[in-house]
Amino acid sequence: MYAPSDPDPYRSTPAARPLDVNWIHGSPEPKYNDDPDIQVYLFDENTVILRQNVAVSFEAPFMFLLFGESRAVLLDTGATESAQYFPLRRTVDGLVDEWLAEHPSVERYPLLVLHTHSHGDHTAGDAQFADRADTRVVNALLENAFPYFGFDEAPDAVIPLDLGGRVLEALANPGHHKAAITFYDTATGILFTGDTVYPGRLYVFDWDAFDRTIDRLIDFCAERPISHVIGCHIEMSTSAGQDYPMGFSFHPDEHPLELTVAHLHHIRATLDENGRRAGRYVLPELIITAMDPPA
Repeated sequence: MYAPSDPDPYRSTPAARPLDVNWIHGSPEPKYNDDPDIQVYLFDENTVILRQNVAVSFEAPFMFLLFGESRAVLLDTGATESAQYFPLRRTVDGLVDEWLAEHPSVERYPLLVLHTHSHGDHTAGDAQFADRADTRVVNALLENAFPYFGFDEAPDAVIPLDLGGRVLEALANPGHHKAAITFYDTATGILFTGDTVYPGRLYVFDWDAFDRTIDRLIDFCAERPISHVIGCHIEMSTSAGQDYPMGFSFHPDEHPLELTVAHLHHIRATLDENGRRAGRYVLPELIITAMDPPA
């Protein structure tokens, strides 16, 4: 566990602004796709959003590289193990080198690799970092990730991670996955929600846990300035309630990646309106689907 260096880390959170980016979204014939394997978007000088090419993996997950003064954090490692087809390590190394060139006074600069959960489309690239110097990859499995944060003993805790002049806060948020973790970045106000909330199909494997998680996220956001709610996929189009079929490698007219706290409240209202019963609920910008309804 790490203690925050700033006694009031929320005071300088910037106001929300659109990401203003056209994400790579595949092509009708993947073999003819000439987009980069990984799209790199600089949200600001210390915050990088990465997207895997839809033609490489239809999951097209997003990953996040966050720079602090004393270390960097990579959230998730994508859906493809092969560095040939998915050069995540090379991309991250290049970005770290660029950042260090702008901060020549920094000598030792560790990298911490964390995950929103342990599904394969978020952990496949872990092995690329196994031999990287000064790097710790925290295994995403429940028995590894939760003890690292202390969630095994305090599941309702909010755990601060100090990157040096930048603090992340981690929350255990099961529902989609028993080891799901949400990260809040005090520097940007972004809430990184993994596969718990995003513009797509919210697959819920534990309905009661998901119900509690939504309440917890709403309460958490009520106490902090939130600029964006950002998950790890885009599966919805700009047409209300219309998603792209599973396995499609072409996503024209995608919904923006970023959501808002209002979407958490829309989910809450939907659950309440339906007696908090498991089912499939189509909202304009996401679809809630219970995969394993309680008996």
